[in-house]
Amino acid sequence: MSNFSRRSFVLAALAGATTAAACNNGVGSQGGARIDARADSTLNYLFTNYPNTQDLAARSAGMLVMPLITEAGFGVGGGFGRGALRVNGTTVDYYSATKGSFGLQIGGQQFSHVLFFMTEGALSNFRRSSGWAAGADIEYVFKNEGENLRAETTAINSPVVAVIFGQAGAMAGASLEGVKYTRIIP
Repeated sequence: MSNFSRRSFVLAALAGATTAAACNNGVGSQGGARIDARADSTLNYLFTNYPNTQDLAARSAGMLVMPLITEAGFGVGGGFGRGALRVNGTTVDYYSATKGSFGLQIGGQQFSHVLFFMTEGALSNFRRSSGWAAGADIEYVFKNEGENLRAETTAINSPVVAVIFGQAGAMAGASLEGVKYTRIIP
């Protein structure tokens, strides 16, 4: 029987992850069309149920539409979703959102959100930056009603308006969280 060291295990895991990631690079897949269809549906829902957001969209330089973010937590939490960056109604990039949090929290939830970039400068800063938005969050979600008291660094540093809607699930607590938006090829 062979002796399998920790170093061998870590190297094998890294090699396996790299190989698996290379197998699904998104070229030729229908992932982009799927994200676009979900983004269209999300915007239709937003504009139908919250008509004032149509004016916000018309004045914005671009919108990051995240049709579905799923998160869960029990002390430590995480979440993930994929979406489309739209400029003048056209998708120019795709992004994933990865969330991490810790604090007094328990439960799981799903929601949609749209970031409205109100100036060209805010849009270009987002597209050039590493995409971090760190924040402190006190929230509760139950069924389709939610209330958030949120202060994010994107709201302080640049004119970006976040609209969170369509919340479903049961999550309660107070946590510190970070979100990383990463450009992807779906």
